[in-house]
Amino acid sequence: MTWEEIGKLINSGMDSAIFPIGATEQHGPHLGCGMDAEIADRLCHAVSEITGALLMPLMPFGCSVGHSRRWPGTLSLQPKTMIDVVKELGDWAYASGIRRLFIVNSHVTNYAPLRCALEMLRADYDDMMLAVINSGSLSERVRQRHFSDADDWHANEAETALMLAVSPQMVREENVAQSDDEDRTKQCVFSHPVNRTSKNGVTGKPSLASVEQGEELFQWMVEDLSEIVRRGMQERPPLSFSYDEKIEFV
Repeated sequence: MTWEEIGKLINSGMDSAIFPIGATEQHGPHLGCGMDAEIADRLCHAVSEITGALLMPLMPFGCSVGHSRRWPGTLSLQPKTMIDVVKELGDWAYASGIRRLFIVNSHVTNYAPLRCALEMLRADYDDMMLAVINSGSLSERVRQRHFSDADDWHANEAETALMLAVSPQMVREENVAQSDDEDRTKQCVFSHPVNRTSKNGVTGKPSLASVEQGEELFQWMVEDLSEIVRRGMQERPPLSFSYDEKIEFV
């Protein structure tokens, strides 16, 4: 869109935008390293078309430092860098007229820095509402499918099925059947990097994935995220107190 098109849409009353954030990181021997970015982009495009909300460009890099340097292909931001980048992009979105920002996150460990950026943005802009929505748990049925084969899932059945359905060029089908690896984190007290929990970068059972499963799951994700966005586009704060308003003592 041109700046004129964006301005006219905002002036007409559309103050909502969807911001897809992915990651570029190893996804085992059977999925391309851009898997997280791909699903965020595809999902948010579909939801933008349904809801009419503006779509910000995909941010393809996230906080993937936990994947270690054992496998090539990971390109990661430090958490503090990601906080600053998202905060500054949020500043510019606000300057354009966005007052409702739906940050759609497709990589689990992006959540902490994204939440920090949310805290900073809503403290700076009293009339801006923000949400961080994790694509793998945006509804109960979506969450159950993602967690069906592992709690610490990665490049698992769900992610493999999604790519088979919406981006088959990301899948090396000749490697899928041999890529299963178990979840070794169930009894762990500490949070270990992936090089100490997985032999090949996978946690879960991609061998169980099918195109049909992926098509169904993607449809659920589009439907359920569209409903969240629609609700958010109508939401008002429960109370109207200003962020900087001081309570009066008598």
